Amino acid sequence: MTIRILLADDQELVRAGLRMVITDLPDLDIVAEAGTGAEAVRLAGELRPDVVLMDIRMPGMDGIAATRAIAAASEASDAVRVLMLTTFDDDENVYASLRAGASGFLVKDMALVDIIAAIRVVAAGDALIAPSVTRRLIQEFAERPRSAAPRRRIDGVTEREREVLTLVGRGLSNGEIAARLFIGPATAKTHVARLLTKLGARDRVQLVIAAYEAGLVSPGEPGAGPS
Repeated sequence: MTIRILLADDQELVRAGLRMVITDLPDLDIVAEAGTGAEAVRLAGELRPDVVLMDIRMPGMDGIAATRAIAAASEASDAVRVLMLTTFDDDENVYASLRAGASGFLVKDMALVDIIAAIRVVAAGDALIAPSVTRRLIQEFAERPRSAAPRRRIDGVTEREREVLTLVGRGLSNGEIAARLFIGPATAKTHVARLLTKLGARDRVQLVIAAYEAGLVSPGEPGAGPS
């Protein structure tokens, strides 16, 4: 199966560099390129690529606003997944990108082989955050005043699903969750899938956010945060 990609970056040199690498790979295909956020939204709606490689800082509509628009227009069964690829890996950009619906956050100084691997991971329906910015996401929760906003309500989930959500928030894989709860890996995967549906989450990163916002996981707990 070929992964269809939309490149969205206002720098032609960046797009050209990625294009040179991607076009040599048989399972990846660049279907279009965009130089602005608005153009990325339009092309994503028209072409329905599997993955949008999205820069954050672009003229007019930035990448975060474009990601929000693309996510809002995507059905869960036909989601256009956005992978943020940026130079600016500050706390605000990481958190805002994930809240907008991005399935991954990478920085441009990562090795090209890692960027290509990330495209495949995101296209497969999983989520990925560069190791260098994972701790930033956790730090965002650690530094946020507890009284700044009410805790998120987690309604309609079973007690077992709540346990699974807590472990997802701590960064455990399906296999690790299965071992911790003495259930089969397939059962753990089913619980995660149900949580994604019930909480309207696009991927595991958004489940991690939900777990923190609901108070199920606290920064500094052993194993807390996405791995």
